[in-house]
Amino acid sequence: MQRRTLLQGALAALLMPAAAHAAPTVIKVYKTPSCGCCHEWVAHLEQNGFTVKATDVPDTSPYRAKYGVPKELASCHTGVVAGYALEGHVPAEQVKRLLAERPKAKGLAVPGMPVGSPGMEVEGNRKDAFDVVLIKANGKHQVYRHYDAS
Repeated sequence: MQRRTLLQGALAALLMPAAAHAAPTVIKVYKTPSCGCCHEWVAHLEQNGFTVKATDVPDTSPYRAKYGVPKELASCHTGVVAGYALEGHVPAEQVKRLLAERPKAKGLAVPGMPVGSPGMEVEGNRKDAFDVVLIKANGKHQVYRHYDAS
């Protein structure tokens, strides 16, 4: 009977989805050392299951250029995950969606620094409306997800 139990356990382990054994997804973040909201965004990502490798740099604009983020979508930090750029305060749920859908795109951006986006929370309930923008492979962009003000 023990042999049967052992074999059943081994078979169950083999049949488990690979995701159950996968290491956490790593996001590389390039930020300036004095930016407090960048630290808060990193904490948001970590609280949502990502491993973050943050690097302080004197200027993030070369990273935006390297990863194809248009200047009009610029924010205060640039992340990279699975070959996609993450510009600004992109919510973790949208990063997960991007990784699940795998569109032919350069990445996601939250232009500017909208109040209420992850890392830009303020005391009270104030939240500005903002868009998460998909940066297409051709450099054009479109709204990927809209968040309403509250």
